[in-house]
Amino acid sequence: MNRQIGDLDISLLFALDALLLEQNVTRAATRLHITQSALSGRLTRLRRIFNDPLFVPSSSGRGMTPTSHMLALKPELQRLLQQLTQFVQSAHVFDPATSERTFRIAAMDNPAAILAPALLPLMRMRAPAVKVAFVLPDKSLVSEQLERGEVDLFIGTAQDATANLIGRRLFNEAFLTAQRIGHPRGTDPLSLDTFCELDHLLISSSGGMFNGMVDEVLGDLGRQRRVSVSVQSYALAPLILNATDCICTLPRRFLQQYAGSLDLFTPPLALDTFSMNLFWHATVNADPAHRWLRSMVFDAVQDQRNERADHERLSHQRYR
Repeated sequence: MNRQIGDLDISLLFALDALLLEQNVTRAATRLHITQSALSGRLTRLRRIFNDPLFVPSSSGRGMTPTSHMLALKPELQRLLQQLTQFVQSAHVFDPATSERTFRIAAMDNPAAILAPALLPLMRMRAPAVKVAFVLPDKSLVSEQLERGEVDLFIGTAQDATANLIGRRLFNEAFLTAQRIGHPRGTDPLSLDTFCELDHLLISSSGGMFNGMVDEVLGDLGRQRRVSVSVQSYALAPLILNATDCICTLPRRFLQQYAGSLDLFTPPLALDTFSMNLFWHATVNADPAHRWLRSMVFDAVQDQRNERADHERLSHQRYR
């Protein structure tokens, strides 16, 4: 790097601009909120860098007059300061209507299936060129991925996140049990005996498991159920339920999306509720694009909440 360029910093450029505007060291120092001696020191540095006095005493005895070299530098100085201002401001501007940015949201199958149907149409309406990628999180790496900007948001439970992430609750979640419409057992409320006698479908995120949280609760009661089908994908659950006599106990918000094609019931055992949270890293907390993305997620959740409330006011769900 040229030594002269290396000696030039932004404070010197603003000192030049103030001196050009005021042509008086005292008033220029006041404009910059620094002392007169500090500004005189900057002017000395500028004269050495440009090998020119830049300003000389005015013939009137008041103030200073720019040299011809300083006047030649003036247009470029103004252009450079304008570019610097635009450079600083560009980091704080995000226009969703024109942005072509790609956002990556790390979420397991269940929250992605719950959120995507409401979030994607909303984002498409407000930011038609923005792209969204839902990716499966590696919980051991997601904190580092958020810090490096490889992932923008992470949706999970409080136990899934590390302490260095910023989090906010999206919603509390409970469970329902589902069966196909026309199931041979009928539509009576589920008893614990019937629940244990029927075939069950289990969603195993890790793959191949035939027991889970429901089985732990049943075990505490001295009971067990028969899990005959295990799949990794939530998306398969409605298809399998409609094709078999299996029942399945899953998060309420997921199953409510299929209330028109499945019978939904309150499980006959006490299952703990849980909260689903949105997490992000402090490095993007103030970024306008990320603030917008987070607002879209919360708006989508609120829209779902309002739609569910409206639906419940208009009709009775088939919950038993």
